[in-house]
Amino acid sequence: MTLERLQKVIAQSGVTSRRKAEALILEGKVKVNHKVVQTLGTKVTPNDVIEVDGVELEKEAPVYYLFYKPRGVISSVSDDKGRSVVTDYLPEVKERIFPIGRLDYETSGILLMTNDGEFANLLMHPRHEVDKVYELTIDGIPRNKELRTILEGIKHQGDLLKATNYRVQSIDKKKNKMHLEITLNEGKNRHIRRMLDQLGYPVSRLKRLKYGLLTLDGLTLGQYRALTPKEVKQMRNLALSIVKH
Repeated sequence: MTLERLQKVIAQSGVTSRRKAEALILEGKVKVNHKVVQTLGTKVTPNDVIEVDGVELEKEAPVYYLFYKPRGVISSVSDDKGRSVVTDYLPEVKERIFPIGRLDYETSGILLMTNDGEFANLLMHPRHEVDKVYELTIDGIPRNKELRTILEGIKHQGDLLKATNYRVQSIDKKKNKMHLEITLNEGKNRHIRRMLDQLGYPVSRLKRLKYGLLTLDGLTLGQYRALTPKEVKQMRNLALSIVKH
């Protein structure tokens, strides 16, 4: 029978991060088979009953999905304003999945969804951020000198917003627009929009084309597919291979 560390099982359930799970264990808020456990690294089996803050963990096999998010959809599992959320597009999925990170309301493209909290935290952790490629249209036609500043970083509201690469795809002088491809390896809130706004070139269209090794190939807006075991392993290994200091 497979034995797993208690904090890992809690993180994989999506309840909280592994670090927070460790803190809850040390605080005496975790029970295994109705007994408080405060030893980090305690091994548990799939048959053990685990309670966190008095709530029993539901045992679900980990699932992983790639969703082609349309514009006008909230990257959440619920919305108090009644707006469309990403899980509305995956009604056949019975597991309690949640998005890994976010795409803002007006942005389309790749969004990963899972019930594996450890996998999600690995991909989102600042030390393990993998490359994400975006396609966008901006109002105005900046000079190369201006665009290069996004590689150096632009400060806004206490954040240093920067890109790792950019490529000009085309210029429409008639409409006074530029089409760009930008690569990020971090993901602050409204990162690209804020960065380009600070330069004076607002983004009118934004789409995430790639997330690490994953693309939108074979999907249309609003569709999703399960990641293959190989893709899950590749994404996990990719994140682990990138360690920022």
